[in-house]
Amino acid sequence: MLSKVKVIRPDGMLDANKAVVFRQQIKDLVSEGINLILIDLKKVNFMDSSGLGALVLALKMVREKGGRLFLMSLNDQVKMLFELTNTGHLFEIINDKSELEEKLKS
Repeated sequence: MLSKVKVIRPDGMLDANKAVVFRQQIKDLVSEGINLILIDLKKVNFMDSSGLGALVLALKMVREKGGRLFLMSLNDQVKMLFELTNTGHLFEIINDKSELEEKLKS
């Protein structure tokens, strides 16, 4: 089941500069017919409103095609950004790949 999931691992700062590339990556995957995407944020050490906007747009693109987007390995700064903007509830946030397997079964 996990073989159908495309994993994206942005790193460093997810800001205005990287958000453009990130959005294009998602757009390309969606146009290829990929409808299960896991974004592993383990190596993202900072995300600003541009990065958050890119995640929301990615979620919208994936959902428009009937797909699902999951977030994993959120650091404290990203969690705080979600809390401050009240956007965490929009995403399917998982702790690890075994939790992803469980969600895909349901």
